[in-house]
Amino acid sequence: MNLKSIIKEYADFPKKGILFRDISPLLRDINTFRYVIDRFYEEYKDKSIDIVVGIESRGFIFAAALALKLNKGMVMVRKQGKLPGDTSSKSYDIEYGNATMEIQRASIKKNDKVLIVDDLIATGGTAKAAAELIEALGGEVAGFAFVVELSELRGIDMLKRYKVFSLVRY
Repeated sequence: MNLKSIIKEYADFPKKGILFRDISPLLRDINTFRYVIDRFYEEYKDKSIDIVVGIESRGFIFAAALALKLNKGMVMVRKQGKLPGDTSSKSYDIEYGNATMEIQRASIKKNDKVLIVDDLIATGGTAKAAAELIEALGGEVAGFAFVVELSELRGIDMLKRYKVFSLVRY
């Protein structure tokens, strides 16, 4: 399936000079959505995975569907201040400044094998922060699954020590 032909492009969004790649059409069509989840499943079904982590916010969609197919639980990595209870946080640089992500401490157990899922990798800061949060709690990153990889931004370079699977590369 040619996912690039389904992903919509919007120039100058969210700000001038950015070409936004919108994955919403992938979700709208059940056959395309199923294809994405099936591809992720085929890539990771034989790997040792205990939990699937979704990165806010579109990563939640793919992580939840994949976790069900893998018969695993799902955990959220969210923007600071969005999770109740005892959390761990990690600040990192992004294109427009910096951000902080959090995870509930009790959601990752020592030696859990964790698959991290997001819709897109750009500069890699968010993905790396998620990995560092998981590792700080004693979990092991089993890999990453991205729908879209923006290769020109070289975010994948921040994840060299991990298995990374991307469906579409620009």
